[in-house]
Amino acid sequence: MTEFGKRLKQLRKQSGLTQKQLAKKLWVTKATISNYELYERSPSPEILIHLSEIFHVSTDYLLGIEAKKQVVDVTGLDNEEIAFIEMAVSLLKQKKP
Repeated sequence: MTEFGKRLKQLRKQSGLTQKQLAKKLWVTKATISNYELYERSPSPEILIHLSEIFHVSTDYLLGIEAKKQVVDVTGLDNEEIAFIEMAVSLLKQKKP
């Protein structure tokens, strides 16, 4: 879980959030966030999912299973624009051998 703590801290700082602000979003204490970042405590599956939603990353990325972020943030796009992006991704995948 050491990778989790490191990635959580990095994502939190990149998002400009303090431990207290992140804790408020998750309905936990600041100490809980600190414990996650210091590798002293592991999050529940529910918290892990909520963190992935907050930071727009996969749970695998948070846990260190994936080396890079592989989530596209489509916030603010309408359904037609999202469908276009999904189609483009699908076409790019078909080009790969």
